[in-house]
Amino acid sequence: MKKTRFCWQLALSRGGAFIIIWWILTEGAISSWLIGIPALFFAVAVSTALIPAVSFSWTEFFKFAPLFLYHSIIGAVDVARRVFQPTLPIAPDLIEYPLRLPPGLPIVFMTNIVCLLPGTLSVTFDNKVMKVHVLDRRKDFRTELRLVEESVMKIFNGTDSEFLKE
Repeated sequence: MKKTRFCWQLALSRGGAFIIIWWILTEGAISSWLIGIPALFFAVAVSTALIPAVSFSWTEFFKFAPLFLYHSIIGAVDVARRVFQPTLPIAPDLIEYPLRLPPGLPIVFMTNIVCLLPGTLSVTFDNKVMKVHVLDRRKDFRTELRLVEESVMKIFNGTDSEFLKE
């Protein structure tokens, strides 16, 4: 059985992130820390035991945010147009998109981001293939998904040459 050693740097970084999340959720209420401190220790212990350390680039994450917002706004406008103008055609479909990301958090992040983009919804993931429900199959969703996938790879400090080549 492989024994893993405890990583203080990982625990401190996750603890800091969990503290910020708790503070936001409780709107900074001091009284919430009576429950919050034990919950934070438990969350850090469980997350460090179950989720391995990953390389993550905050710089790339903040570079990705405008791309995500742009596609969200454009997609939301398109969906709203279709709601208010029912004569606009829709052609829903379930497409398969083969992922080239490494297993683990990059794939989880990617499938969750796809769910947040209007007009798309990740439905299943099996054998490195993500099935995505799209609102209009005539749109070029594959290019959009590829852009998101390349950004996710950069966020998790991957190199395009290693995983994203066809």
